[in-house]
Amino acid sequence: MNHQPFEEWLLNDKNLTSTEKRDLNSHLRICTHCTALSATGLALRSANVIAPAAGFSVRFQQRLAAQKIAERRKKLWGMFVLTLSGLGLLGWFTAPFFYTFITSPVEWITVIIGYFLFAITSLHALTEVLAVFVRVAPGFIPPYAWMVLVSALAGFGLLWIISIWRFSNRAPRGVSA
Repeated sequence: MNHQPFEEWLLNDKNLTSTEKRDLNSHLRICTHCTALSATGLALRSANVIAPAAGFSVRFQQRLAAQKIAERRKKLWGMFVLTLSGLGLLGWFTAPFFYTFITSPVEWITVIIGYFLFAITSLHALTEVLAVFVRVAPGFIPPYAWMVLVSALAGFGLLWIISIWRFSNRAPRGVSA
């Protein structure tokens, strides 16, 4: 059921036309949600408004300022604890490596050389895999797919070249001499 216009009429207290009043009354007869909303609005409009006690706004502003200070202090302590915990965990995880680094230079030099060799052999294996794919792929991909792929790449390349050309040929902006 669509409550939108009826809820808007009930919540905004706008003057309704006779057709809108008729539609609202017929809707209120069948809709319990809007009837409850109307009753709540009527109860709120008929309630007596009591003036706040003297100094209410000053007390409210002071309490709000105190809450902001307390919240800022809580955030600062939270950030301090988080930073300290992070540094502690970082120290916990790096301590064995740092200890090895300090006590035995031969070991960390060996580790560095091992990582370097791993990177080189991984790069070599990746180039071999790519070379196999390049040799095998033309047999699996039909010629029209190659044509679409090459034209798409050429289109993107042309678009990139034109955008760079347009960017580099812009007139300088600012105050002229």
